Amino acid sequence: MVADPGFSGKKQYNLSLKRGFQLVCPVKRYKNTPVERLKLVEFYESALGQVVYSRRKTSIEPLIEHIKSTFRIDPVPVRGLNSVCSIVLLSVLMYQILVYYNCKVLENDNPRKDIKYMIGC
Repeated sequence: MVADPGFSGKKQYNLSLKRGFQLVCPVKRYKNTPVERLKLVEFYESALGQVVYSRRKTSIEPLIEHIKSTFRIDPVPVRGLNSVCSIVLLSVLMYQILVYYNCKVLENDNPRKDIKYMIGC
């Protein structure tokens, strides 16, 4: 799984390993960096780590930008993690429903084009 630098904490890495996947995000090296964290730094800086992280620019970022512009949630109109999560998750759910509707019901070849039209933007 690829993530922003804000997810580089030990808690997030431990959770990802416990759930059976590896988190890949920018990790900085400091003077007193623990050995287990140095392994994460080395993987991120490796050729494979850079290839995995670079895919973020072509897969995740365009989708997030499209969702933010479609539902006009940039900036998010609320504060607090729970409130922001609610808005973003509802937007993603609505987006998925619209894509499904566009593809399955309307048999559309280019669903992204008509999503803004469907919600009146």
